[in-house]
Amino acid sequence: MEEEEMEKAVIAYLKKKGFKQTELALQEEQSKSSATTSQTGPEGAKKSLSFSESENGPAQYHEGYSKLRSWTYSSLDLYKHELLRVLYPVFIHCFMDLVAKGHTQEARTFFNSFREDHEMMHLRDLQKLEGVLSPLHLEEMDFAYSLRQSKINIKMCQYSYELLLQYLQKTQSITMLGIINEHINFQVSPGQPISISDDADVVTLVGSSQDTAKKINQKEIRWGLLEDSLEDRLEKSGGLMSDSEKADGESKEGDLEENKKRSVDGGKQGASVKKLKKDKVVGATGKTIRSETNTVSMAPRVKPELTLPVLPTEVEHSVLEDLRNRVQLGSLALPSVSFYTFINTHNGLNCSSISHDGSLVAGGFSDSSLKVWDMSKIGQQTDTSTVQGENESIPSENLLGTEDGKKSYTLYQGHAGPVYSAAFSPLGDFLLSSSADSTIRLWSTQLNANLVCYKGHNYPVWDVQFSPVGHYFASSSHDRTARIWSMDRIQPLRIMAGHLSDVDCVQWHVNCNYIATGSSDKTVRLWDVQSGECVRIFIGHRSMILSLAMSPDGRYMASGDEDGMIMMWDLSSGRCVTPLMGHTSCVWTLGFSCEGSLLASGSADCTVKLWDVTASTKAPKTEENKAGNTNRLRSLKTLPTKLTPVYTLRFSRRNLLFAAGVLSKSV
Repeated sequence: MEEEEMEKAVIAYLKKKGFKQTELALQEEQSKSSATTSQTGPEGAKKSLSFSESENGPAQYHEGYSKLRSWTYSSLDLYKHELLRVLYPVFIHCFMDLVAKGHTQEARTFFNSFREDHEMMHLRDLQKLEGVLSPLHLEEMDFAYSLRQSKINIKMCQYSYELLLQYLQKTQSITMLGIINEHINFQVSPGQPISISDDADVVTLVGSSQDTAKKINQKEIRWGLLEDSLEDRLEKSGGLMSDSEKADGESKEGDLEENKKRSVDGGKQGASVKKLKKDKVVGATGKTIRSETNTVSMAPRVKPELTLPVLPTEVEHSVLEDLRNRVQLGSLALPSVSFYTFINTHNGLNCSSISHDGSLVAGGFSDSSLKVWDMSKIGQQTDTSTVQGENESIPSENLLGTEDGKKSYTLYQGHAGPVYSAAFSPLGDFLLSSSADSTIRLWSTQLNANLVCYKGHNYPVWDVQFSPVGHYFASSSHDRTARIWSMDRIQPLRIMAGHLSDVDCVQWHVNCNYIATGSSDKTVRLWDVQSGECVRIFIGHRSMILSLAMSPDGRYMASGDEDGMIMMWDLSSGRCVTPLMGHTSCVWTLGFSCEGSLLASGSADCTVKLWDVTASTKAPKTEENKAGNTNRLRSLKTLPTKLTPVYTLRFSRRNLLFAAGVLSKSV
């Protein structure tokens, strides 16, 4: 009624003013519009409504995705790998849209029809989404809610992007176009297609989570080493021995062949064997190695935020002696490896840990027990066959088990659930263990007794790690938090909350001012221990994070995930420096050599790999941008075990690499 009255008033005004031509034109336009309305009528409106409903109906999701999938797989090989990246986000959002609209049965059929395409890369995500059965689940599940609130960022070349647009325009699939517009953000680059092996961030979660990460990653990070550390003092006093001096000193210890025939008798003896082996190589390559290993001395110095414990004088002298006799490693001088193999565990071993000098090895078991082996005592037990030293091979293997009914270990009992993590203090006098009973226990390796039981977590504690200076330790749990503790207090000093899923692993920064946490939400976070705030979020992994390691200069961090991918991160920028690909299964443990030139990784694929950190972190940008470039995969050597998944790695202060794992019966 208001429109008709308005039109009558306008016509009356035109008549009054004498605008006859304008009046006739307006009346003619009104007659045309009324005729169109009468032709359309209620039936026409119903038809247009039914068309829009059918375009967004359950069948349209299945048909639209199926056509997009067929077109993608039939594309040219040069562009196929880029176009395939679009399928996974479209798949999960089609499924969640169907659930949100109440089409649960159709959503389940759609999910089961196409899930095989994505199981290799996204199995854990699919297992989570499989439990979404109603619109309410989409709101309650953090993972699904995060996906619906954020966008997927996909990088592709200009031509691939144009091919996709042409397809969408040609097929006029409004459903697919709507999902892509709403949930995918394209970063288009000129030139050749981007190889997935050449860019770790081709598919990342953006939107609310990415905005948060960018904001957090702008915070300042002081990644340097501690002022007045032992290494700092040794360097200032000029106490670092040259390779030739070390060779002269070691020549007094005897011939290499004699050392080979001896059984492993603790960490320091193993270190002397290793150093002798390295002398011949180091003599020829000493200059090259020294040029690669000056990163620690160049690192800036920072003040500690925590009150650090004071080392006893005799301990300080012992550590300084190890540092003076450290072998310099590099791409031309690889470390010797001493591998400890657990046998007869009956699938009960969950974790293992090695002390800094390699003299003690601990294992955490499903029967809630913790067992510690003293390598020096095992070496003396020649009448029993608990250890079989294969010192003629590199890596040498030492078998840990019990035979003839004789106990070769110290048993620690106290937990009420499976033990998931164990960690020795820097000096080896204390041992921490965490368990499914949600507690952490502190043990004395000298008294062979439990000293403290720390309670604070509400669910199983997956990991616990001593700080580089001892006294403080960090834990991570199924309750999605990490906590910082000190040995003298039963309550946590800090609680770090922010991860969307389990916090699976934790690692201290070398200056003790930060801790890093890896989570099942596929992110790594860096936390300030003083404030408890998150200061970095590292996004790029495609599966849960299982292991972390910090470089000795404090600048870089390595993280390993369930798919076998290792990523090297620059802490100051928060960006991935380089992905390291080569493992075919979970990366359970990582460790940097003491001067930071090498990274060792241990995996469920029964191998230890050595990576060239210096080359990986200094790869020129021109090389990085080349398609299909493999120069970034800086694998120096792969050391296969027989049938032993690698549980833990540890570089001693003298740069001997210790490793441990459990003998697997499966081939």
